[in-house]
Amino acid sequence: MEFGLGFPCMNLYPPTLQPWEAKATSAELVAIARKAEAVGFDYLSVSDHIVMSAEMNEAMGARWCEAVTALAFLAGATQRIRLYNSVLVLPYRDPLLVAKQFSTLDMMSGGRAILGVGIGHLEKEFEVLGVSHADRAAIADEYLLAIDALWSQDAPSFEGRFAAFADIVFEPKPARVPVWIGGNSAAAIARAARSGDGWVPWKITTDELPALLDSLHRQPGYDDRPFDVVMPMTIIQREEGTQRVLGETVIPDGRDEWLAAVDANHRAGATVTSVNLGHASSVEEYLDKLDAFGSEVISQYR
Repeated sequence: MEFGLGFPCMNLYPPTLQPWEAKATSAELVAIARKAEAVGFDYLSVSDHIVMSAEMNEAMGARWCEAVTALAFLAGATQRIRLYNSVLVLPYRDPLLVAKQFSTLDMMSGGRAILGVGIGHLEKEFEVLGVSHADRAAIADEYLLAIDALWSQDAPSFEGRFAAFADIVFEPKPARVPVWIGGNSAAAIARAARSGDGWVPWKITTDELPALLDSLHRQPGYDDRPFDVVMPMTIIQREEGTQRVLGETVIPDGRDEWLAAVDANHRAGATVTSVNLGHASSVEEYLDKLDAFGSEVISQYR
């Protein structure tokens, strides 16, 4: 089992928001990143929205820092820990730019980048950015192929409905940037099997995961390559899309609850646990929790 830390302060998502996050300083962000690295976390993750619709502001919060910029900042503050966006809404961005950003991040961080990809869901965000919400899955599938061409071909070329290029060169090329695919739909599972090095389901339970993994393993394109499955430790009971509250958000707290959640993920077939450490009243308390999680949980899986 590996462990990723959902990096605080980058977004102020109400179900998991802690009172100190809105005013955290850049020096405190560096301290958190370095503490997470020191106690054994495998990666830091940052989520992605470019704008938030006014009607969703209360449910989702207005602050969503730009993911690639945030990862570059965290790369400069650390030495070993990997850097992951969970997940980048790929249809919003030109695939050549995404390929360049992540190959550059990978080069400058010493091979630590992970590209997480989703198709997005907020219709207003698509509207404001001038991207077709209806075509978002087709756009993402095509962009993944375009990015692969840029990273793998000496003379990259691609011809598609949404992207096309030829007669170019592209450097730097990453040694290997894993691509993790987010989403729960049948199409997302097929996309992960076909194009991914990992799958990031969202808001499913450990009871539901084994059957979905069986489905993934039967998909065309899935083989015996290394493949990660990322499950959260926190249970957020909100309806996808509308964010309607379905129940109380459950954030495990303390050694016994942490170990129980990680063990449940492990038994269900996950290879990575995404960690949210709530219930801290200050940065200092949060840093202490990182220490405790490292010694009481991560060390047990090393």
